[in-house]
Amino acid sequence: MQDRINNIINVLDRNKGDAIEVFDLREKDYFVDYVIITTSLGARHTEALLDHLKRNLKPQEQFLGTDESGEWIAVDLGDILIHIMTPEYRSRYDLETFLGNLNKNIVSEEEA
Repeated sequence: MQDRINNIINVLDRNKGDAIEVFDLREKDYFVDYVIITTSLGARHTEALLDHLKRNLKPQEQFLGTDESGEWIAVDLGDILIHIMTPEYRSRYDLETFLGNLNKNIVSEEEA
């Protein structure tokens, strides 16, 4: 699994993906094991990063689906979810806080 994550990070980093973060959610109540978030330089760069991922990761990775809006692209690899976002979208939706709070929410539910 770590090799897969490293390959994704390398592709994003080589192609100017910024502020790459990896969230290990295996022990959390979430639908994937890992989430990777990166910031693009803009809408065109967001699409270009998706293209780089597809060209560099296939056939090793199976792309189950993508949700593309130009400003934010989500890539579903089954157990890994990749978010490529423009700086504005990353700031607006603040997935880091949401994903970071998953553990706190689980603890709170157990205490209740």
